[in-house]
Amino acid sequence: MATDISKLGLKAKWQDLTEGMVIAGLGTSKDFMTGEWTHVKPEFIADKCKQCLLCAPVCPDSCIPIKDMKRGEFDYDHCKGCGICVKACPFGAITMEGVK
Repeated sequence: MATDISKLGLKAKWQDLTEGMVIAGLGTSKDFMTGEWTHVKPEFIADKCKQCLLCAPVCPDSCIPIKDMKRGEFDYDHCKGCGICVKACPFGAITMEGVK
């Protein structure tokens, strides 16, 4: 049986929590620059981009900002280089490069 969220951090183990549970309001990922964990990073090729925005929702780290229905440059402070955005782009506007 799942543990009540109010007990999180006390004596509850992660295995006791409900699968798929979201703990809102913490926002700690903004405090950690996880982009330095990788040796590769995505490169945005603006000339090839058709602004279909298929890349943004698949990014597990929300590293592709959208403003006024246009994608922006990658947030390299938090991008871990997973490459999902590369596979999602049908126009070849994202490539994966080694960090220099």
